Amino acid sequence: MVGCSSAIAAMTGARLNLAAFASPELEPNQEILVVIFLRGACDVINFIPPLGGDDRGHYEVARPDLLIPTSGPDAALPLGTHPFGLHPAAASLHNLYQDGKLAIVQATGMHEDTRSHFDAMAFMELGTPGNKSSTSGWLTRHLASAQNLPSTMIMPSLAMGNLQPTSLIGNYETVSMSNPGSFNLNTGPYSWRSAQRLALRQLYALGASDLHLAGVQALNAADIVEANYNGGYVPENGAVYPTNSFGDQLQNVAQMIKLQLGLQLATIDLGGWDTHESQSDYGNGATGYFADLAQTLSDGLAALYLDLDSGYTQRLTIAVMSEFGRRLRGNDDRGTDHGHGSMMLVLSGNAIGGLHGLWPGLHQDQLYDRNDLAVTTDYRQVLSEILIRRMGNPQLGTVFPGYQNYAPLGVVQGADLDPIYTGANMVYLPTVLR
Repeated sequence: MVGCSSAIAAMTGARLNLAAFASPELEPNQEILVVIFLRGACDVINFIPPLGGDDRGHYEVARPDLLIPTSGPDAALPLGTHPFGLHPAAASLHNLYQDGKLAIVQATGMHEDTRSHFDAMAFMELGTPGNKSSTSGWLTRHLASAQNLPSTMIMPSLAMGNLQPTSLIGNYETVSMSNPGSFNLNTGPYSWRSAQRLALRQLYALGASDLHLAGVQALNAADIVEANYNGGYVPENGAVYPTNSFGDQLQNVAQMIKLQLGLQLATIDLGGWDTHESQSDYGNGATGYFADLAQTLSDGLAALYLDLDSGYTQRLTIAVMSEFGRRLRGNDDRGTDHGHGSMMLVLSGNAIGGLHGLWPGLHQDQLYDRNDLAVTTDYRQVLSEILIRRMGNPQLGTVFPGYQNYAPLGVVQGADLDPIYTGANMVYLPTVLR
């Protein structure tokens, strides 16, 4: 290994372990939250279609060319005794639902009236619906306010992709990468690299500004990932990830978790859900573009869970969300336009599986603005339950300023700490190896 700091270089050839960077007592029990954002606004009415009652009739009238059948080879997958099903392409998730590992929350979102992707995503990721002035994301404020984190974590948060998501804005310790194999500083001739890194470390050591600290963190992160990344990684338990960028990123997250570097948070995006046209093949909504996306999501989540089901899933929580849903009525281009109510998926070894949330109904008088699925569960209620019951952080006033009257919905198991609605004194910030 070229150019590493002496503390890291001394461990070359060995598996990075808890004694080096994290608390030996806390790391084996440390909770891990993976947040997956479905960008573009997922059509949740077809992801979880009604199968019976009056709402089935409203659904069939509104979507004659997009509906998911209730029988035959393209039929929705039933969710127990509930009058709803899963899209047939989400068979992998259906298996997890039947095993009690998947909680589905219907009609989630914000009460703000916006159909702008950019506004809705900013509101949700900042954790301040209706206000985009915050300089930090909700995940950043969680890390800053949690009182139960190890004092030293080399990689507290990981953002898969080229950009740090808004939910982690303001956090200078987030490692952002598209691929661990290319996460390096290998520029110029090989013989230059050691001198380059030494020079960069000396330059960044000259100050203590955010720029200097971020530079040191980037060098440390590159050293550690290069030293431990195995391009021949084999998922455990026979897990097979989708052969696309989403599958690659999920696999990379699993590999980073198994390095045990104190990882608390990871974010992944799956885009392409803005289905204004050609959402499905002709005939019904069971095949085509949306079905391919649903299968990618379903197979990817199932592979990640299976890969980590060797001592990690009992401290793993995966939360899936989207900025809003789609309109009930299909348009003339075999698509759906921007709507309101959405869904959230919570996958965990500690999930309270099943269908959650209050279903508002699809009659015109029950729809939001007489067109869209209404929101009955504030998305912050679901995330707050994860923060309190799984992450052990009750500082809701800091993480979600202005949010009040939290009560657990019952999507995950865990201790119910009393929520703190006043802003926390955020004196704690996780430190990195410097």
